[in-house]
Amino acid sequence: MAKFKKKTNTSEEIPTSALPDIIFMLLFFFMVTTVMRENTLMVENKLPAATQLTKLEQKSLVSYIYIGKPKEVDKFGKEPRIQLNDALFTPDEIPMFVLSEKDKLDEAEKDKITMSLKVDKEAKMGIVTDVRQQLREANALKVNYSSLPGAL
Repeated sequence: MAKFKKKTNTSEEIPTSALPDIIFMLLFFFMVTTVMRENTLMVENKLPAATQLTKLEQKSLVSYIYIGKPKEVDKFGKEPRIQLNDALFTPDEIPMFVLSEKDKLDEAEKDKITMSLKVDKEAKMGIVTDVRQQLREANALKVNYSSLPGAL
């Protein structure tokens, strides 16, 4: 009785030549689609609605000032507070913030900086007036108010 052996030329290894291409495609996809966090809001910020809005053109020249009731009422109280970047400040500290924001820009762009106020719709106008006064003293004269599109 003759024994027949079946000869196979197939290897049992898994081809991995395309694996680096797949990894780089996934890496590139996540690098392109990931949105970096700007600020962690420490104050409540429900923006008011407005009908006539204009979009800011150069967002690199915009610094945001958040005004609203603190989220941690036990730690910061119930009165509206001012958030600059990731910390709470008083109105007297705004000129230092403006100077530090201007220092981040080129010399030609320092006068083009826009301070965008994101004020909670339940915040009182007194703190907004204080912020406007401090911005005026810091020579940050280009100010806008952020709002959501919608009917009043």
